[in-house]
Amino acid sequence: MLSPRRIKFRKQQKGRLRGKALRGNYVAFGDIGLKTLEHGKISSQQIEAARVAMMRHIKRGGKVWIRVFPDKPVTAKPAETRQGKGKGAPVGWCAPVKPGKVLYEIKGVSLELAKEALTRAAHKLPVKTAIVLREGL
Repeated sequence: MLSPRRIKFRKQQKGRLRGKALRGNYVAFGDIGLKTLEHGKISSQQIEAARVAMMRHIKRGGKVWIRVFPDKPVTAKPAETRQGKGKGAPVGWCAPVKPGKVLYEIKGVSLELAKEALTRAAHKLPVKTAIVLREGL
């Protein structure tokens, strides 16, 4: 699973997700990509599950780019714990995404195979997505 090697602070505030993605909002490396249509947080486990689903479908053909990285720590308090007594311990990592962000890209396989692989990846993710082609393709 993806996670940062080191960070400056162990815990982060939740923050808010507003607006559209200004960066990473077009297919830059591959021929076809998976783009988000809504705000959300994608965990490192979900990113990996979608990647595995894609790779299994294209059977080691072509190349896949992951355009998101989970660099925001997620904290949780233990089960059956009363409120108060500070913030919970870090339990994992997530990547906050805005509408328009390209999550995955594929190149080197047929468009039909790539579309099916991206559809399988989309089923593993908690946000609505759309399949987009590179400009001029």
